[in-house]
Amino acid sequence: MEYTIKKLAQLAGVSTRTLRYYDEIGILKPARINSSGYRIYGRKEVDRLQHILFYRELGVELDKIGEFVNNPAYDCISALQNHREKLLEKKKQLEQLINTIDKTIAANEGRIKMTDREKFEGFKQKILDENDKKYGEEIREKYGEDTVNQSYDKLMGMSEERYKEFEKLTELVLDTLKQAYKTENPAGELAQKAADLHRQWLSFSWPSYSGEAHAGLAQMYVDDERFRAYYDKEQPGMAEFLRDAILIYTGKTDK
Repeated sequence: MEYTIKKLAQLAGVSTRTLRYYDEIGILKPARINSSGYRIYGRKEVDRLQHILFYRELGVELDKIGEFVNNPAYDCISALQNHREKLLEKKKQLEQLINTIDKTIAANEGRIKMTDREKFEGFKQKILDENDKKYGEEIREKYGEDTVNQSYDKLMGMSEERYKEFEKLTELVLDTLKQAYKTENPAGELAQKAADLHRQWLSFSWPSYSGEAHAGLAQMYVDDERFRAYYDKEQPGMAEFLRDAILIYTGKTDK
C-alpha cells in the first residue's frame, strides 16, 4: 500500500512537517514523487519510519538515527530486537518508580510501613540503569562482572542519608575540579583535593579501593569520548586535567 505524505503522517501520528524534515536530512526519503508533485511512501518507507520513531522514543539523536538506518549493513531484525531490549529496560525503570509510588501512597494511608531506603529505590535504580546503558559494556570489560554487580548492590543499599551525602559529594567534586582547573597545576593543592574527593566519591559505590583501579578509571575518562564529554562539557580539557591529578594522587606518574 502507498501513502501520500498527509496520510502517512496521520497513520504514524506525526506532522507532515516532520516527514518533510526527515526527507530533507536524508533519513526518510519518499519512494517517489508523483506527477502532481506529491511525496509517495511505500511499505519500505513505512517500516523505516517505524524504526525512526522507535529510536526517537529511546531518545536517540537524529544524526545517530541517520547513521543507523542509512548503513548498508543495517539489520532490521537485530534493530527490532535491540529496540525491544531497550524498551524493556525503560519498562523496568517505570515499574520500579510506580512500585515506589504505590508503596508511598500505602505508607501515607497507614496500610504499610516504608523504610527510608525503599523511598529512594526507584530513583537509584533509574540512575543505575541509565549508567549501565551508557557505560556498562566498558566497565564490565575493564573491572569484571562481579565487581560491577557488587558496586551496583552497594549503591542500591544506601540509606537516604548516605545517598544525600553521595549527591552532595558529586557536586563538590565537580566544583573543586573546576576551581583547580583554573590553576593549570594538576599537582597543586586544589587539584589534589579534587582527586581525593573523587576517591571518596568512588568509595560510595566501589566494593574496595585501589590506586591502580583509580588511575585506570581516570585514563578511561580521557580515552572514552562519552566519559570525556561529561567533564569537558564544563571546560574543554578538564577530563585530561582530572586524569593527570589522579595519576599524581595515586603515584602512577612522574609528573
